[in-house]
Parts: sequence; C-alpha cells; structure tokens
Amino acid sequence: MADSILVVVEQRDGKLNRVSWETIAAGQAIAAETGWPLEAAVAGAGVGAIASEVKGKKLVKVYAIESAKLQPYTPDAFAHALKSFLVKYPTRLVLMPHTYQVRDFVPKLATALGSTAITDSVGYKYEGGKLMFTRQMFQGKFVADVSFAGTGPCFVTFQNGAFRGDKVEAGGSAAVETVNIDVPDGTVRNKPQDVFKEAKQAVDLTQAEIIVSVGRGIKEQKNIEIAKQLAEALGGELAASRPICDNGWLPMDRQIGSSGQTVAPKLYLALGISGAIQHIVGMKGAKSIIAINKDSEAPIFEIADYAVVGNLFDIVPPLIEEVKKAKG
Repeated sequence: MADSILVVVEQRDGKLNRVSWETIAAGQAIAAETGWPLEAAVAGAGVGAIASEVKGKKLVKVYAIESAKLQPYTPDAFAHALKSFLVKYPTRLVLMPHTYQVRDFVPKLATALGSTAITDSVGYKYEGGKLMFTRQMFQGKFVADVSFAGTGPCFVTFQNGAFRGDKVEAGGSAAVETVNIDVPDGTVRNKPQDVFKEAKQAVDLTQAEIIVSVGRGIKEQKNIEIAKQLAEALGGELAASRPICDNGWLPMDRQIGSSGQTVAPKLYLALGISGAIQHIVGMKGAKSIIAINKDSEAPIFEIADYAVVGNLFDIVPPLIEEVKKAKG
C-alpha cells in the first residue's frame, strides 16, 4: 500500500462544501511533515467542475469519482463507490471533513475495508515517524492523541475550524483523472428525501462567514432583537449559547457549542457570553473573535482577539449605526 494521503472533498448538488478547504489544508500540513504525496478526490455525478476547482491547489493529482448512482447522495452508494476506488487506488491515509454527510457513510466505508476511523479530530502530531491525531474528550476538558494500529487505509475526519481553509497552498498543476465506478442495482437500499431541516428557519451555521452570538448577558428574550439587528447589518447569522436555546429564546439549530454546532467563521461576535468550555469548543476556530462582556474576568476574553469590557446594551446599538454608515 502506497504511503500517500487522499483528501475526499465534499460536494452536494454540485457545490463544494467550503470546509473541504480546511481538510485540504490539513492534508498539506501532514504531507509537508511526512513527505507523503497528497491527492484529492470528489465523488458524485458530473463533478468535473469541482475537480477542476480543487486541482489549482498544491496537490499531486485529483480524481473525479463518477457514477449516476451517486446523485442524490446515499450512504450505500458513496460507501460502495469509495470502497471500489480505494481498492483500485490504495492509499495509506484518507482525510475528510467531519460533516453530517461524512459521519453518515464513513463508518460503513471503514468497516467494509476492514479498517477504522478516527473522527472529529482537532489536530495531529508526527513524532518519531508515528502519526497521531488529537481528539477532544469530556467536552473539551481533555485531549487524547490517537494512532492507528493497522496498515490502512486509515480514515480521519477533522472538526470544522481545526485548520484554516484560507491557508490552503495554491499553485499546483495537478492532473484530473476521471474514474467511473459501477454501482450495481440493488446497492442503494433507501430512497432519499429532501434534506432534513428541523424548521423553516433552520440554518447550517458551519457555512456562515459572520456570526453574532448571544449569551446570558442578553438578559431577556426581547433583547435578542439588538443582536439580530447587528447580524443583519453585518450580513451574518444569529446564534447563541446553550442557555438561550434551552430557554426557547432561539431555536436549537442556532446553538453553538459541544451540544450544538461547531463553527469557524471569519468573524465571531460574542455578546454577553461568559465563555464556558462547552461553548468555546464550538467556536474557538473562528478567524477573528470579538467579545463584549461587562465582566473583565470572563473566560471568553482568554481566546478573544478583541475584548470589549462594557455593557452590551451601551455598545451594540451605536455599533449597529456605525456598521450601517460604513456600508452606505
């Protein structure tokens, strides 16, 4: 089996999931330390355009895994197609983003190949020729470095925000190879329906570039309106810590943290959030963090890039006006 790395990027309905860039960044970092060649693959029906989008990065090769049975997505078809591909093109390490879709099919894929998966990793170590992957435990209070005992292919998924997607190295001239996979009739045992959403306002916060998040400091449900206005002015999404969602002030799909969504936006504004570890593990991968809290000792300030000590009700309204003025 070749000592190489394969990043399987995610697409849905012909659109690349932006967290895939983070996984490519992880692959480039590992490749730089191990010296293993880095390749990428995208699976679906008619994915040539996405393969071309990816090939501009620092990669050795890009594979377009094609089958009409891969659209729409089903775990049976994806597991079968990727297994067939990996049998034909063996690799040591397979990296994927830790998305809902990957979580759905990767256990089936790893089992089919007699291998294992290390999921939701937040980093890696390469020491003495041994590759280990870091996973959070007990809601982020501890971390464990985990390695594979087998020869591979070894599957690893990386948590959203573990690596910087904007740090992906470009300048590659990777060739694109189309690999047609036969997915036999009867392989797919379920009939996909529309992508599930808990409510009409449900949102995938992992795709948001700007997030305004509120915590206990907002005091009353009616006060969430000012956070909503700030989010709208910035063109971002509204989110919250767990107590806000537990109170029913915002729907659960807006919750950030260990029991909610893990996000890595370009800008994260924390309004009245103290910064419990359960919340921090869900947003610490943000590129820039601005925290507003009247408690100068709030734990959120330990990870904030900009700390504003003061009453959010005094600070946010004029901030909204300044944002509106700046945008004309």
